[in-house]
Amino acid sequence: MKRNRWVVLGVILSILMVALAGCAGTNSSSGGAKGDKLVIGVDDKFAPMGFRDEKNELVGFDIDFAKAVGEEMGVEVTFQPIDWKAKESELNSGRIDLIWNGYTITEERKGKVLFTKPYLENSQIIITLADSDIHSIKDLAGKNVGLQSLSSAADALNANPIHSEVKSVTEFADNVLALTDLKTKRLDAVIIDEVVARYYMSKDEGTFRLVEETLAPEQYGIGVKKGNEALLEKLQQAIDTLNSNGKAAEISTKWFGEDKVLK
Repeated sequence: MKRNRWVVLGVILSILMVALAGCAGTNSSSGGAKGDKLVIGVDDKFAPMGFRDEKNELVGFDIDFAKAVGEEMGVEVTFQPIDWKAKESELNSGRIDLIWNGYTITEERKGKVLFTKPYLENSQIIITLADSDIHSIKDLAGKNVGLQSLSSAADALNANPIHSEVKSVTEFADNVLALTDLKTKRLDAVIIDEVVARYYMSKDEGTFRLVEETLAPEQYGIGVKKGNEALLEKLQQAIDTLNSNGKAAEISTKWFGEDKVLK
């Protein structure tokens, strides 16, 4: 009889230990983040949103903005470079808490993740060499075009009738590789985010030119795992606070020379 009592007591203690461990791993103040940390998935070659500087340190508008949001939320922010093609899988697997690096809001992505309100406007545009004969979207007919794989650039091109007239479309792991092929004339044009294109044009003046006609206007948002509304709410509250106190405008001015953040 005593033996049975000890067995029952052991089972009860085991259940209590599991329950306590579960409570210890949950931090309601962080709204679903891992303890006091938020792991953010980024493409570390997406200047000026998030990229490596000459010291190999991760910098950019989204990096500074995320750090400020983390401070407002009272959590530590860490950045995890990921394969951008697998960004939603990384989020849904729990390896990262947020997708935050020039992440365009689309209807397809809304089916996969929760989004914050848009915080920045962007466009998919055509960048070509300064001496190119491409001056409009229709001039892409018969041309070799490059873009980042599984990016909204592909959606923008496919949504335009010109996609059936281009000679070839080459997909790259990142925009830097695409622009390198453009520079060496293996490509005639690259479909790319306007903010990214303008950054690289400022670093290599006289090499590239933007086609005035844009393919698609879009907006950036931050992706949160489906079902984690608590984290989404706290994240949005922090963003709203930074908008109202001027911190978001300050970060935008640092990277873009003006306040481009959507309120």
